[in-house]
Amino acid sequence: MNNIKTEFTIKDLENFSGIKAHTIRIWEKRYNILQPNRTESNIRYYDISNLQKLLNVSLLNANGLKISKIAELPESKLNASVRELVTKNGVDSQASNSLKLSMLNFDENLFNVTYNNLIAQSSLRDVFKNIFIPFLNEIGLLWQVNSITPAHEHFITNLIKQKISINIERLQLSSPTNFDKVFVLYLPLNEIHELGLLYLHFELLLHGYQSIYLGQSVPVANLNDVQKVYNNICFISYLTVEPSRLSVLEYIDVVNNSVLNNNENEIWLLGKKVSEMNEKLDLPNVKMFDSIENLLKEL
Repeated sequence: MNNIKTEFTIKDLENFSGIKAHTIRIWEKRYNILQPNRTESNIRYYDISNLQKLLNVSLLNANGLKISKIAELPESKLNASVRELVTKNGVDSQASNSLKLSMLNFDENLFNVTYNNLIAQSSLRDVFKNIFIPFLNEIGLLWQVNSITPAHEHFITNLIKQKISINIERLQLSSPTNFDKVFVLYLPLNEIHELGLLYLHFELLLHGYQSIYLGQSVPVANLNDVQKVYNNICFISYLTVEPSRLSVLEYIDVVNNSVLNNNENEIWLLGKKVSEMNEKLDLPNVKMFDSIENLLKEL
């Protein structure tokens, strides 16, 4: 339990809920929404129950209920109102809050309950696009402002990867039906952020393609080993933090000269490093995409 974050600053509450700190203070003073604790040196902090209550309050307020009316609700009625709202509007509006609480408490059971509720109503594609991608973008910001630690991020992303992998395994029971291309998915050397690439592997299998997943930290030279076995290859790579020693243009030049080498194979690139590029490319075998959604339109 020592790894669980149990004390939060008002800035943490702002980062998690999207409610400005000065608004939280007004709600606290005027409506007694939260009850902060104090350290021995009289510094205010909030516990996990305060955070959960604020997430519920912000959800109701965002859906039209006035803060004065929310403040009048006893705890049991507050929770019941949230459940009623979720039942009426679907689980999407509450899912992000549930995922945050799961992450903060390293609570795998809460994650599984949240995921199962989502997947009972939507496909993995819709859950990934509408819930997981916005949530991952949000926790990326939480990590940058130190509201969560890398351990929190790794915990929740690994749980998401497990769910994608289960769906991939089911698809792999069927043989490919689309032989236009063979897709080979990999991450550059020292790159470990594979969640987006893993999801693309799922989508390619869903489209009936043969998709070969090489995974993390693959040296460029190793890509030639695949070309000894397959023709008409489309390599896909996700550049999040790597390459760090080379620019993206330099990395593309290395791949183009040592792997593609004027053959008919090609490479598709996406990720943070790609989206930050300002230069335009004039290489017929190289395509860059600003999102998974736009890449999938090419299939």
